[in-house]
Amino acid sequence: MADLIIDKKYYNTLDIEGFSRMMKDPSFCYKFYWLEAIIQLISENKAEATYEEIIDEMISNAWYSVLEFYLHLSGLFGDSMIKDNLEKAVNRLKDLSDLPNNASKIEIKNRLREFETDKELHGYKMELTKNVPVKALSGFANRGIEQIDLNSSAGRMIAYYNRLSKSEILLPYTFDDSQGLKRVITFNDDWIQMIQDNTVAILGWIQLEKVKWLQNNNPEVPGLVYKMAPMDEKMRKLNSVRKLWVAVLEMTPIIDVFKDEAIKVDEYDVDHFIPWSFVMNDELWNLMPMDSSWNSKKSNKLPQWEQFFARFADNQFILYELMHTKPGIHKLYEGCYRDNLHSIWANQELYRQGNTQDEFRVILEKNMRPVYDSARRQGYEIWNIA
Repeated sequence: MADLIIDKKYYNTLDIEGFSRMMKDPSFCYKFYWLEAIIQLISENKAEATYEEIIDEMISNAWYSVLEFYLHLSGLFGDSMIKDNLEKAVNRLKDLSDLPNNASKIEIKNRLREFETDKELHGYKMELTKNVPVKALSGFANRGIEQIDLNSSAGRMIAYYNRLSKSEILLPYTFDDSQGLKRVITFNDDWIQMIQDNTVAILGWIQLEKVKWLQNNNPEVPGLVYKMAPMDEKMRKLNSVRKLWVAVLEMTPIIDVFKDEAIKVDEYDVDHFIPWSFVMNDELWNLMPMDSSWNSKKSNKLPQWEQFFARFADNQFILYELMHTKPGIHKLYEGCYRDNLHSIWANQELYRQGNTQDEFRVILEKNMRPVYDSARRQGYEIWNIA
């Protein structure tokens, strides 16, 4: 676990070591999202919160990653069923609402309140209350005189932690006597001050630990660190590729992969064959010109491999041939080096001079198909073009 750097002045009054263990040994992702939600609420000057408020914050924080990138928060069971109740809650709200994948926190929380009586969603929330509020405090337990079995019931653990915070070790929060989602936790004033003074460092620490956890549970997903929140479109690096394809289109007809018609120079977009949201890069080998009116139709979906890959590969080979026979095209290709030509296999195998069309297609398929299959296993939908 990464070190948490906190101002030394707090070590005299607060158990910072216990705090640093709040995310230790998770069985599910809940500890990361629980602590993150608490830190965010405290940063907004909240002195207390109900279980439901914290869980709604957790759902809001997990929303984009689960829906836009199909991340599994705690992996899958052997039968491909989702393990994680937070992930299930996100999917249930999506089914109930018309919220987009990039919905704001306010929109998500408003919808959660609207559907708070939904039995299935309520059930997932209740499951989240069973262990995480007390398990998150395990790092503070058994460090003083009174000892307790950490597998004790939630009721016994709550009583223990309330006593501990009054007598031996000041805890970040204590519990009231309410039941279910209405139970209130109160944040200690000294912990509030420490967290507000160190919010950026603490959230960075949580984010790092969360990314490591999610990467372990989504081993086939590339660029996971970029899939935690909506991305700035400025990250997209397509200008050099656009110039390259414009020059190609002006030199020779290119048949649209999906429409089976020649692409018009003034009516095209550059798009990814395998969605950008999965690969999280703008590599030239995955980019294609296509009719701009169809780009939004394809959206975040995978094309049918058997139906469309051959035509995609043919267009890529046309680019490849011109690159090696036309100095002007090659110069524009070189302009893609900085942002669009980072894959070692593409530079050393695919774009080397001398490949036949069959050799080019085999290299492209050998390297693209595993990425495509990984996206499919992750849950990306196939685009029904009809």
